[in-house]
Amino acid sequence: MLRTINVDEITKNIKEMCIEANHFLSPDMKSALEKARKEEVSPLGGQILAQLEENLQIAADAMIPICQDTGMAVIFLEIGQDVHFEGGFLEDAVNEGVRQGYVEGYLRKSVVGDPLIRENTKDNTPAILHTKIVKGNKVKIKVAPKGFGSENMSRVFMLKPAQGIEGVKEAVLAAVEDAGPNACPPMVVGVGIGGTFEKCALMAKEALTREVGRHSEIPYVKKLEEELLEKINGLGIGPGGLGGTTTALAVNIDTYPTHIAGLPVGVNICCHVNRHVVRWI
Repeated sequence: MLRTINVDEITKNIKEMCIEANHFLSPDMKSALEKARKEEVSPLGGQILAQLEENLQIAADAMIPICQDTGMAVIFLEIGQDVHFEGGFLEDAVNEGVRQGYVEGYLRKSVVGDPLIRENTKDNTPAILHTKIVKGNKVKIKVAPKGFGSENMSRVFMLKPAQGIEGVKEAVLAAVEDAGPNACPPMVVGVGIGGTFEKCALMAKEALTREVGRHSEIPYVKKLEEELLEKINGLGIGPGGLGGTTTALAVNIDTYPTHIAGLPVGVNICCHVNRHVVRWI
């Protein structure tokens, strides 16, 4: 059944989600940090994790951002094909939601309007918007503000097919090892395997929004996620980069068909807050 949604609803929800994501740790990340603190072997690593938890609680109680870098707003919209939008242009509505969220929420504005001239837009727009048409008459909104301490540590590898799964493992571990303390560990590692140059990067970014602790439904991918998490935590980078057994809280992998001549791998790393909020309207 066709359903009409006024774009003001999109603006309202994105405004609220930008503020929520920047002030409150998502429940899955909170549980993952608590678990990591209890299991961390290094005394210093455990102390760092406890301090992170304390800081996050202070941020929630005092309604201040959980990180000074309130990120560039990355928005994923899954739009039911039976949805009709009215009241304005959808992309404008998304950016207006980001503008209201960052201005009225007193969040740091980090976006520059030109990558080389670098004049601040003063409202954190434009957002990075990804849309997908799906079945039904609902809209799924995912807001994931992405800080650039971790974003700058992300990589795309164009592997040869013969490098196979071992090549994928080496690429992911190399990206994490190169990132070291710069990605504000413990981190969440999003990985996209397959597709094309841009598709693997997009999959890696969206994989970060998957609930921590929920694995891929593909058996071999689930096994790869578990193996890579173990190997990453064996690198010894640890919380804050100060050593320990908790370098990552999760490795989330998505895959897609690819060309016979390629094996693209995207690695998108996120810091310990891994901000993401999901709503349906």
